[in-house]
Amino acid sequence: MAEHESPGSAAPWQFQSALAECAWPAVPGVHQASILALLFQMEQTQWLTAGAIAELQFQQIAGVLRHAFSTVPHYRQLWRERYDPRAPLTPERFAALPILSRRELQENFTAMRSTAIPASHGATSESQSSGSTGMPVRVLKTELVHLMWKVITLRDHLWHRRHLGGKLAAIRHGVTAGKFEDWGVATRGLVATGPSVVTGVGGDTDEQLRWVGEQRPDYLMTYPSIVTELARCSLERGVRFPELKEVRTYGEMVPTELRELCREAWAAPVTDVYSANEVGYIALQCPQHDHLHLQSENVLVEVLDDAGRACAPGQTGRVVVTDLHNLAMPLVRYELGDFAEPGKHCSCGRGLPVINRVIGRVRNLLLTASGQRYWPTLDTRGLTKIAAIRQIQFAQVAIDCVETRLVTAAPLTSEQERTIRNLVLSHLPGGFRVSLSYRNDIARSAGGKYEDFICEIPPADIKVG
Repeated sequence: MAEHESPGSAAPWQFQSALAECAWPAVPGVHQASILALLFQMEQTQWLTAGAIAELQFQQIAGVLRHAFSTVPHYRQLWRERYDPRAPLTPERFAALPILSRRELQENFTAMRSTAIPASHGATSESQSSGSTGMPVRVLKTELVHLMWKVITLRDHLWHRRHLGGKLAAIRHGVTAGKFEDWGVATRGLVATGPSVVTGVGGDTDEQLRWVGEQRPDYLMTYPSIVTELARCSLERGVRFPELKEVRTYGEMVPTELRELCREAWAAPVTDVYSANEVGYIALQCPQHDHLHLQSENVLVEVLDDAGRACAPGQTGRVVVTDLHNLAMPLVRYELGDFAEPGKHCSCGRGLPVINRVIGRVRNLLLTASGQRYWPTLDTRGLTKIAAIRQIQFAQVAIDCVETRLVTAAPLTSEQERTIRNLVLSHLPGGFRVSLSYRNDIARSAGGKYEDFICEIPPADIKVG
């Protein structure tokens, strides 16, 4: 650890030894020793200046580009007039490389694979995104990529001083429900942990609330939308989780009001991560603030405006990532489809760049009649104070209309409906109208995610100006 913070987590980590009768100090196995060596380095380099970190990133990227150009057919064809492996890599030359789209990756799986993967990077395996956008993509990864995922998982535990001997409960999509002796592969064989329990997202809120109450976890990990529903239901029924120390979220945007909601319901903070199946961890929440720090040792992140220029702090732009270590299928300037807002240098002292918030995809942006798009901040917390609302989703169904979809515990009065319409309208630009629609349930995406706002206007029907 650097001098900026005291070492350790809520309790000392109990390292596991690979040698018989050598429990203390523990002697890790070769794989675990590599994880600890990387973690040690990253605990030092996080305190470098932003400029020094960027310089190290470009040293690494230069090798990735040379490898991609010489061994990946798709890049060899795409870059033949834009890239010279003999020329020094500068930010300007890097920014001149074309952006890789999700569809391009999806349609060129074979041509995107390296023909000469370094044996030292380990065996390869294939992973596939959930397809929540309707466009699942396959990516080939090396053991080194998975190693970096474990290291950053441990960094997240270290940053937030988790008591690893506690109990972890997770509500996740596409998992086998059950009980496990540890917290998973990132800590297995390296650090002793408490047990973990997992269940799927398929149950309703009542079932999930009962499950969490029965498990009595120290840590709860799931989607922000599930946390929102659980916290609301807890407040309605006076249910408390006294053992709960922290709520860990991933996979969706964290609404501003969710942090206050969790503090009110359970006196627990929310800690978020930003990741993508294609590249792994992108950002972790700062230990001292709600914003996120980019994981610069794993990815280079660009947040670009419509003209392809880097966004200034406070501006919103599209997220473009470059994986620094995957030589099996290098992803260079890959556009995830997300939008984010970069931030200023963090007062915690880390040189890792800041993301104020991750906003979502194009389909999560409101479209105005003038052609502008922005993330609407619609007061879901305020709506739940008007009536007993179980689920809320906003959908732009026309250029001038937002439909408010509700799952309610009881029918609403005409006065409640009027108040809801007025509250939603107060957060929309002029010229919009609000309709209400009642549902028995609001389904999640194919990847188990839930979207608070979605623009459903077909592209062919968009006429602005």
